Amino acid sequence: MTTASELRSGKTHRDENFPVASWIIHPRHRALILAFYNFVRTADDIADHATLDAAAKLAHLDLLEAELLGRGDSQPEAVRLREAFAARGMPPRHALDLLVAFRMDVTKLRYENWDDLIHYCRYSAMPVGRFMLDVHGESTATWPASDAVCAGLQINNHLQDCGKDFRVLNRVYLPRDALAAAGASVEMLGLDRSPPPLLQCLHTLARRNEALLNEGRALNEGVADTRLGLEIAVIQTFADKIVQLLKVRDPLSERVHLRKHQLAAYSIGGMTVELARRLWRRPVAKRTAGV
Repeated sequence: MTTASELRSGKTHRDENFPVASWIIHPRHRALILAFYNFVRTADDIADHATLDAAAKLAHLDLLEAELLGRGDSQPEAVRLREAFAARGMPPRHALDLLVAFRMDVTKLRYENWDDLIHYCRYSAMPVGRFMLDVHGESTATWPASDAVCAGLQINNHLQDCGKDFRVLNRVYLPRDALAAAGASVEMLGLDRSPPPLLQCLHTLARRNEALLNEGRALNEGVADTRLGLEIAVIQTFADKIVQLLKVRDPLSERVHLRKHQLAAYSIGGMTVELARRLWRRPVAKRTAGV
């Protein structure tokens, strides 16, 4: 049987639209985060593979899960993550949740409504934020805000790539009821430019997703680790800028991704604002405590 490694797309953590184990994160966490990323990226590439049939994809995903849980040693990404979890005394639950989403990608091509899409995000996106918080020893009280941010990031990605997802994978994350309400059809996603009904649907979903991202605005107020807080600030800044583009542009015919110089500038801006907030909070906390 072909190993999962041989099915990788070639995409690495440096090719993502968000930082992965960047220099901001403390070095002691990077090996675990990269092991997690490589496992997840491998599973994602299997689910999106252009030539594997559904049965083969599910078999590969099942094998990754089995070896993550200790039943075999043939899949390097699963073995490395299993060992990394064991070294930190962490359970594999977030990685297992993500495998649920990748199986959905194989078997579920359409979503009925917003709640159906959020259910998918519960497994495809929210576990990533929860994993990062657990790695840094943060409270589970931060999970609801993190869930909102992660789901918002996922839906941004769905809107950005809606045309490609339909053309290449016949996969549509735009809810059926949102398309119907705008008078749009799935087939419009195969065009070079969005007709007015589809563009209306996309912009409406972008505005709804902006509200979802705003639900996670206070995430950093509950995060104790400063380095993680800076990374979250960068990610939130990227998400905010992207959703602004999605509210006014056509992802079928216009650029809705950030350029490298924008990523660099927004990274600096996001970190500066978050660092200033944390520095300001310290004296305020001391005054409140009567110090």
